[in-house]
Amino acid sequence: MKIASRKLVPLAILGALGLIALLINANPPEVPQRAPFTGPQMVVDTLPVMRRDYQVLLQSYGTVQPRTQTTLIAQVGGQIVAVNPNVRDGGFFEKGDVLASIDSRDYEADVRIAEAALMDARQALAEAEARTVQAKEDWERLGNAGEAPELVLRLPQLEAARARVISAQSALQKSKLDLERTDIVAPFAGRILRKLADIGQVVTVNTPLAEIYATDSVEIRLPLKNRDLGFIELPERYRNSAATAPAATAVTIRSELFGGDSWDAELIRTEGAIDESARQLHVIAQINDPFSHSSEDRAPLKIGQYVTAELTGKQLSDVLVIPNTAIYQGSYVYVVEDGLLQRRVVDIAWQNDDEAIISDGLQHGDALVTTSLGQVTSGIRVSTTGDLRNNRADRGKAEPGSSDNGVAGAN
Repeated sequence: MKIASRKLVPLAILGALGLIALLINANPPEVPQRAPFTGPQMVVDTLPVMRRDYQVLLQSYGTVQPRTQTTLIAQVGGQIVAVNPNVRDGGFFEKGDVLASIDSRDYEADVRIAEAALMDARQALAEAEARTVQAKEDWERLGNAGEAPELVLRLPQLEAARARVISAQSALQKSKLDLERTDIVAPFAGRILRKLADIGQVVTVNTPLAEIYATDSVEIRLPLKNRDLGFIELPERYRNSAATAPAATAVTIRSELFGGDSWDAELIRTEGAIDESARQLHVIAQINDPFSHSSEDRAPLKIGQYVTAELTGKQLSDVLVIPNTAIYQGSYVYVVEDGLLQRRVVDIAWQNDDEAIISDGLQHGDALVTTSLGQVTSGIRVSTTGDLRNNRADRGKAEPGSSDNGVAGAN
């Protein structure tokens, strides 16, 4: 009996523990759970996307180059005996000014020699004409029938005398032209780019004297991005046809060299080929009269000066324009729709440094998120600063004198 009692005690304990476990599983304790958070997780700024007219302004750059540039060349040889005081690097001159003079004494002597040769040729011609008249009279006096032969009338000798007169006239004309060329005359109003010869120097034919350029206008060669070509009227001309653009395209030229001066210019032509190195099309802008008295309040333009250009493009109607800061990785934006943050993939038709024209992905009236976002998930609940201000105003009306510290992070 004692042995049986010892065996039954452990079994009774195990049975009691099992019963307790069954009772616990049948009625588990209830743990209160927090309801899921359904309020906004962040506050963002939004901008309503609106269709509007938009003036496209294209950006480019280039260097100032003369429209007309040439090298003064000596057309006769000799010693330079005089140089215009304005013939210095950067000096201005007017059309017709004598820029330098070459010793003309040899050429004056050549003129006198040519004049004497012409007088001698004319005297020989007069004698030849007299002999021809006398030969014709003799032929008729002798009663010869028909026309006298040319040799009898001395016509070949007459033609030779006339030719010598023409030759002497040409020699005199050339001598006078050489004498005239001893004065180097400015072909246009311009400026000295570089002086190459000076007084006392002996020059020969084709010796460079100075590099000059015209001051009536300067040009800037401007590259255009391929994406910009559809947003500007290019000045294309074919033979005698008018330009395809209804009016000249306005261009504003700016330079930071002397503190941000600007000049008005216009596009005058388009190059006929794509640049092989940059794979871009270039247009030419022209500034007329850049050194006029009206521009004395600005520093004068310098050849080779780097400038930036703003070209007036097309006027677009009914387009969606958004700030670049709202675009992520150049392909998508965020909008707020029914209180939820939604990601939208957009197509950019054109873009500058500040704004972008959207061709697809957004609709008129969309609430575009302009707050800079980090790693966020599309679909999270947000509130806008406008909603926050409205809520504050409503609470202020309902509870005068009450204070509201707002939501952290609101702008």
